[in-house]
Amino acid sequence: METFEAIILGIVQGLTEFLPVSSSGHLAIGNALLGVETDNNLLFAVMVHAATVLSTIVVLHKEIWQLLKGLFAFRLNEETRYIGNLLLSMIPVFIVGVFFKDTVEEIFGSGLLVVGICLWITAGLLAFSYFAHPRPKERIGWKDAIVIGLAQAVAVLPGLSRSGSTIATGLLLGNKKESVAKFSFLMVLVPILGEAFLDTLDFVETGGTASGISGTAMICGFLAAFVVGCLACKWMINIVKKGKLIYFAVYCALAGTFAILWHLFA
Repeated sequence: METFEAIILGIVQGLTEFLPVSSSGHLAIGNALLGVETDNNLLFAVMVHAATVLSTIVVLHKEIWQLLKGLFAFRLNEETRYIGNLLLSMIPVFIVGVFFKDTVEEIFGSGLLVVGICLWITAGLLAFSYFAHPRPKERIGWKDAIVIGLAQAVAVLPGLSRSGSTIATGLLLGNKKESVAKFSFLMVLVPILGEAFLDTLDFVETGGTASGISGTAMICGFLAAFVVGCLACKWMINIVKKGKLIYFAVYCALAGTFAILWHLFA
């Protein structure tokens, strides 16, 4: 992998991790267009995912600090309730990661056809959440957290946007736009860090190397994912607040069509 390819893939990861267009799906499309094989470059995948986690922490540092202060007050309060909901939302994806990891990895290797179909599903979900008008709620409850967590677990499929699925699900449940956007970005921190940790252990235990990737390319990919991730995170919160997810529904439908046509005719 050349440096410019690492930068491009880092930009794609940083941008699509937060925008409701599926980072996994776009990385698969990007790899196909660039002719890059990243299956043996696990460390690069870990690096760019870690970069997006860091960008989330930077953008939402005030919210995270407030939650930590409430947690270490060692009493029941609004912050501990919120953290409890975050933990509840992580249970479904934890179950999928522990018990169905091999199945998911097989699906990830099934080509752009699955990516295209899942992008179409993402488009439908975003469009539905845009036109639906459920009864509004004051805050995200524990039942909502579980349902949003189920949406995140299903979104491990390539092409099914994690942020799109969780934000759309939260909106369909009647939660406030800005609240559900921030909840969506916070709920993924621990799962991504856990996945990165396990992938790093696998990388070390198997004696793996960053095959075909120089240290410079690795750093450039990380920085690209981090900088673009910071911008995309802020942008996405504003987009959700303004209720403009329908544009991403149209984009996902077009991207899904492209992926399917590429699979059929390339």
